[in-house]
This record gives sequence, C-alpha cells and structure tokens, in this order.
Amino acid sequence: MSGHAEAAHAEEHAGSTRLFLIVWISLVVITMGEVYIAYLEFPAVTMLLMLIGLSVLKAGLIVAYFMHMRFEKFGLFLTLVPATIFCIGMMTVIFPDSMRLFHIRMLH
Repeated sequence: MSGHAEAAHAEEHAGSTRLFLIVWISLVVITMGEVYIAYLEFPAVTMLLMLIGLSVLKAGLIVAYFMHMRFEKFGLFLTLVPATIFCIGMMTVIFPDSMRLFHIRMLH
C-alpha cells in the first residue's frame, strides 16, 4: 500500500480531526448547558435527572470517540456495555446510603 492509501485507511477507522473537533465542541456545549441548568431553580429530583442524563450523554460521546469505541468491533461493545450496567447496578446496591436524602426530606 502506498503511504497515502495507508493514511486514508487509518483515517477511515480512527476518525478525522474535524470529527473530533465537532465532538469536543458538543461536549463543551453540553457542559455549558449543565452549568446553566444547575443555576435554574428546578426541583432537586428534576434537576438531578437532567444533569445525570446529560452526563450519560457526555460519557457516551467520550467513550465512543475519544476512547475510539465507535471504531471497534461490535463484540467489544457488547462485552463492555453490559459489564458497565452491571457495575452501576451493583453500586446502587452497595451504596444504599444515597437514599438518605429522601428520608431526611420526608422527616421535615
């Protein structure tokens, strides 16, 4: 293969600088949205759900593009995503203290 053909093949599987710049700008915009939402006076549960949703979106973009998962085989994706969901589920079981805020609010 010629040098140009190899570079084109690598770019096809790794993304372009333009693509990464677009993703980076998207991450900045989402972060600015999160900061804006934090200053609005939503009920706590609503605000936290919006912030968690935006954080999951940002994490997905980071994993897909900056950790190059978008360019990997689908089998690797099918291995990592269920494992991540399992770990998050286990954290909710292991750290039940996170619900104490709801109990404190109910007492007042």
